[in-house]
Amino acid sequence: MRKSLFITLILCLWVGISNAQTVKFGIKAGLNYANLSGSDIQTDAITSYHAGIVADISLLNKLSVQPELLYSTQGASYENVIDEYKNELGYLSLPIMLKIHLSDSFSLELGPQASFLLSKKDEFNLNDYNSFDFSANAGVGLKITETLFAQARYSLGLTEISKNADAKNSVVQVSLGLMF
Repeated sequence: MRKSLFITLILCLWVGISNAQTVKFGIKAGLNYANLSGSDIQTDAITSYHAGIVADISLLNKLSVQPELLYSTQGASYENVIDEYKNELGYLSLPIMLKIHLSDSFSLELGPQASFLLSKKDEFNLNDYNSFDFSANAGVGLKITETLFAQARYSLGLTEISKNADAKNSVVQVSLGLMF
């Protein structure tokens, strides 16, 4: 009897959650303000960009998940007496953000991000770049209209960008997007 009741309860929860799920797809793009953290060398931030596709999967009334597939350029610049050097690292980033909706238009976002190095403009000569970067993200989202949204996010790198440097990515992102 208990087993039947437990199975019935689980099925009711599953049906309720699966009926509540709605999936929306969209695009987003924006600016990155990127630098390196944890390095002995004093670097300056660079302004770059990110762009890609997003999905918003509603789980519960005030909770959703937003997986993304982005191309994001990150890096830093370094200036000495003679010249300025700039590194730009192009990543394919896969953030998976848990969105906590505080109101109909405002949300908090938290989640991990896996990134894969696709390109590099290497003026620092760090060499031996790691092809994988893992980050922790936190931010806020604003639903402006039913289709237009804005986001601000901080991405803290948890892995070194190179085997030869104790430097990690540190990125502030500001985005605008459209949901379909």
